[in-house]
Parts: sequence; structure tokens; C-alpha cells
Amino acid sequence: MEDLETPNTEPVAEDAEPALSMDELLSAEESAPPSVPLEDVQLRAVLEAIIYVAEEPLTLAQLSASLQQPAGQIQALLEQLVAEFDQPGHGVSIREVAGGYKMATKPEHHEAVRNFVKSLKTPLKLSLPALETLAVIAYKEPVTAPEIMEIRGVQGAGVLKTLLDRKLIAVAGRKNVVGKPILYKTTKEFLIQFGLKDLTELPSLKEFEEIRRMAFSDEAPAPTPEP
Repeated sequence: MEDLETPNTEPVAEDAEPALSMDELLSAEESAPPSVPLEDVQLRAVLEAIIYVAEEPLTLAQLSASLQQPAGQIQALLEQLVAEFDQPGHGVSIREVAGGYKMATKPEHHEAVRNFVKSLKTPLKLSLPALETLAVIAYKEPVTAPEIMEIRGVQGAGVLKTLLDRKLIAVAGRKNVVGKPILYKTTKEFLIQFGLKDLTELPSLKEFEEIRRMAFSDEAPAPTPEP
């Protein structure tokens, strides 16, 4: 008598996952995020580190030449970094400033950062006359000293020297009128210090008045007379 084949009585694990159908496998594959090459991950990390330590904004050409990588690839990775740091979980952002890329604190955290810095030491600030003069130059540039005086109603030779020494303004030639007065304009350092991409990002006059009011309130009770 032939032996009957013993049926497989091995128990099936209760937690075994059911096999996926072909349609489910294809759907899962299509929805999976595209993998990022390891080289790009490492290069993006290097870009982040370089921008972090740089004191001035770095241009796309500078980054491409330094890392010896195509400008198109660097641009794509920079866009990824900008988008990543734009998320609410980051306190800093990477943005275009004065023609380059720079890391800076986000505006919504400025008050907290300002209070922290004040707790460490007295911040170096522009005087109210210097801030007013700088605003006139930024909104009207290129502009001459007599034109600035006419707008402000006071002399300001000493303030202009201060702004020149701090490299916030620079000579922009001479105006082709009688006497050929010197023209002044803002500099790249001005854009960096105020976190502006270009002059189109200047605050409105109403916003500037608020900045002016806040600056005045932080000044000493007896402001030093303007030279």
C-alpha cells in the first residue's frame, strides 16, 4: 500500500504581511520619493557649511569655481537649501543678498535675537542723523551733499564721513553741474548690513519712520549734537 503524502501542517505566522499585488507594487514604486545621489547630499552639506562660515554673500560663480562643479548643479542644490531652511523648523534662512547667498536669522526671530545680543553687550548702532542721511542716500542715490542737506535741513559733513568710514556709502563720481559736487551712493556693505537683496527691498517710507522712531527711543536721553 502506497504511503499517502503528509500534508504540510506547519503553522503560518499570524503577523505575516499579505503579499502585495502587482498593481500595489507599481503604485508604491511610483509614489516613492526619488533618491538623491550621495554625491549631491555631500555637496549640499559642503555648500551649507561654506555659506555658514562666510562673512559676505557668496555668488554662484564663486561657489561653482571653488567647488569645481557646474554652475547648474550648484544652483539646483542652492535652491534645495533655500527651500529646506525656509521651513518653520529652522531659525535661520539662506537667501540672496547683494548678488550672493548668505545665511541669516529669520525676521520673525529678530526681536528675540536682538534681546539676547543686548544682554551680552551694548550694540554698536548708527546715530539718528547718520540713519537719516543713509536713508536719503538710499532712496535718492546718486545724490550730492547739498541735495542731502536740502532734504534734511541741516549740515551733515561729519555724518557723511562716518558713513564713508563704515563703508556704507561710496563716492559715485561728480554731478555735471556748476561746481561738480561729489555724488554718493550706497554700497554692497550697506546691503549686507541691512540684509537686502537690492535696493528694491528697501522699506517703505512709513516703515522707515517706524525704524527711525525705534532707533531714537534706543538712543541716549541727550543725543550728541550733529557736527
